Amino acid sequence: MALSVAPVDVVVVTYNPGETITGFLASIPGAGGAASVTVVDNASRDDAPERAARAAKADFVQTGRNAGYGAAANAGATKGSAPWILVSNADIVLGEGAITGLVATGEADARIGAVGPLVRELDGSVYPSARPLPGLVLGAGHALLGRVWPGNPWTRRYRPRLEEGAPDRDAGWLSGACLLVRREAWEQVGGFDEVYFMFFEDVDLGRRLGRAGWRSVWTSRAEVTHVGGHSWRSDPAPMLTAHHASAERYVRTTWPHWWQAPVRAAIARGLEARLKREIAAARATL
Repeated sequence: MALSVAPVDVVVVTYNPGETITGFLASIPGAGGAASVTVVDNASRDDAPERAARAAKADFVQTGRNAGYGAAANAGATKGSAPWILVSNADIVLGEGAITGLVATGEADARIGAVGPLVRELDGSVYPSARPLPGLVLGAGHALLGRVWPGNPWTRRYRPRLEEGAPDRDAGWLSGACLLVRREAWEQVGGFDEVYFMFFEDVDLGRRLGRAGWRSVWTSRAEVTHVGGHSWRSDPAPMLTAHHASAERYVRTTWPHWWQAPVRAAIARGLEARLKREIAAARATL
């Protein structure tokens, strides 16, 4: 496979991915190629990830348990030595030249620690994959009002409009669904924090990269498609619960001082109420 501007180690995390892993692996050569490709599986119910890895001549790592996204990505990142690491979900299809575009953006400034692509949904819409870090007011406003009042000012700030052809922009954090990270930066901050089983590991990574002096940059010069299709959609409650648990953990970790306790408590109550609403709404559509 042809290498990009600089070598990249690709790490893809799987958990009952179905056929999506085949599509992801097949898209790598056209995206710019990779120095290595590692499939890290979190104990899927069948051997589809291993078979797909074998067919694509990729390395395969079996964690033996559902270790969570961050832990699996960390395990895969240790298998290579390229200066850049692309971490991705299995339900992503890389666009033509996507890896090349991501690396070119990162190589333009030695202070860039992470680069995120334009993420397009199957319906053609662009997902807001580059966001500011959620401060207490911004995060609480979005968390409490985002579903019932989508046009509220906090949600508009937290979910900025991203468009095809838009100039590169700095972000507080980039979606971990597909993320290029400079290995030097990754190793400096210790990769993903494995206390986050699922969700918010990317928010936390962006926060720590920023504190260490690294930039996180979104670019429209690289595009990927989120094809979806995960089996959890048949029962959304566990994943919604995991999302809210991670949100609450992020709040506790980021604002740990005693005088911030009333705000933490208020956000926790708001998150619990939102979780109940979201589970009820999701089940009503099944």
